[in-house]
Amino acid sequence: MPAPAEQPGRRSGSPPPPVDAQDAAPDLAAAAKAPPDLGEGSTAQGRRGCRPAGRRPRRAATHRSPVSTGPGPPRRVGALITIIGALAAVAPLATDMYVPGFPELGRTLHASDSAVQLSMTAFLAGLVLGQLVIGPLSDGLGRRRLLLPGTALFAVLSLACALVPNVQMLIAARFLQGVAGAAGMVLAQAVVTDWFHGPELPRYFSMLSMVMGLAPVTAPVLGGAILSVTSWRAVFVVLAFFGVLLFLAALFGVRESLPPQRRRQGGVTITFRAMGRLLGHRAFLGCMLTLAFSSAALFSYIAGSSFVFENHYAVSATRYSLIFATNAAGMLLAGWSFGTLSRKLSVGSLLTAGVAVALAGMLLQVALLAGDGAGLAGTWACLFVTLFGIGMVFPAGMTLGQSLGRKASGAASALLGGVEFLLGALASPLVGVFSTGSPLPMAVIMLSAILCAALALLFLARPWKTHDTLPRALESLGSA
Repeated sequence: MPAPAEQPGRRSGSPPPPVDAQDAAPDLAAAAKAPPDLGEGSTAQGRRGCRPAGRRPRRAATHRSPVSTGPGPPRRVGALITIIGALAAVAPLATDMYVPGFPELGRTLHASDSAVQLSMTAFLAGLVLGQLVIGPLSDGLGRRRLLLPGTALFAVLSLACALVPNVQMLIAARFLQGVAGAAGMVLAQAVVTDWFHGPELPRYFSMLSMVMGLAPVTAPVLGGAILSVTSWRAVFVVLAFFGVLLFLAALFGVRESLPPQRRRQGGVTITFRAMGRLLGHRAFLGCMLTLAFSSAALFSYIAGSSFVFENHYAVSATRYSLIFATNAAGMLLAGWSFGTLSRKLSVGSLLTAGVAVALAGMLLQVALLAGDGAGLAGTWACLFVTLFGIGMVFPAGMTLGQSLGRKASGAASALLGGVEFLLGALASPLVGVFSTGSPLPMAVIMLSAILCAALALLFLARPWKTHDTLPRALESLGSA
């Protein structure tokens, strides 16, 4: 009588290996009941405890959740985060980097001030539209298929902006440049969400948010340095060169993070239905609006701070650069603090703390200005506190929002980033419209934006309850 066929992975005569729950196809409903921060250590420990005889031990997947499939992140995580951060920063850099050259640009192209300003509006419109389209599409097509052509087109269109003969062509090129630049910005967040899960996610989002938060506040300084030695066209040449470097870095350093078995099937209609599900989820909507109104406060500061310090307080351009750099360092410190504190405190509590700190800073600023008791030092200190709070809000809101939208991370990234830039772009001109030569209008606009962020946090996001709703949200999105 022939012997039974020997099963692969077993020695002859050995008992059948026990079932490895982590290797079986995961049941989403059962996985949803597990705590979100169930660490990878428990996964690896479970595998060691039930490894069958004769099988070689497998390396623990340190950055993957129990229900994830497909390849894990590359080994060189530091290099990956550097590339992803640069991809996320290129669009914010391109937004404001040429602003110091507006007067020269208008003279060269024989354009009015409003036409020159329209070139920035066109870029922001393209950036918002690009995020809202590219993000959801990447959930079905994969990340690299959109990231690589988007980055390449950004480089080409940046060079086109440098060569335009008139302002009309500049406006058109800037719109297309914004659409292309959105690829790096929206897909950077999606790639981080694909690769890093659980307690690792806040740490990597803190790094990403530091880069994304610093880019818009340092872009005018970099642009001014370039314009001090050459013309406005060189700013776009530098952006084109940066785009080429990013394309090469993404080509060789960022592999596909969303394997075919995890992509959303059903075409464009099903893909965009995910956005409706996200917007219909109360906690995600609250995170999105908290981020967006915080961004509006930041953009108001960027648009009005030079007038406040140089005109009202009569500081020199050099001293203003020092103030600007100090406040930017406050945002860096906040991002680093979030990454450190997230190991001990919940993301929701850090988001609440960030909004509270920003609100306290602006309330004090408005109170001092209303009482005519805010000097240069007081305004500087209040803005530092406010920007520190905003610097805490960005990584916390991104982490919480992307965790809620993990089953459609491209769509989640599109909504979080697109609405954030949309409100920021709408808030910036308000500082100029209501300017009276006093710091009060900028402070009131910033306070109003932060108050709206606080209301969204309290009545929609409610991060102290998000832990309970997260599993149901993920299961619902997974059935889209």
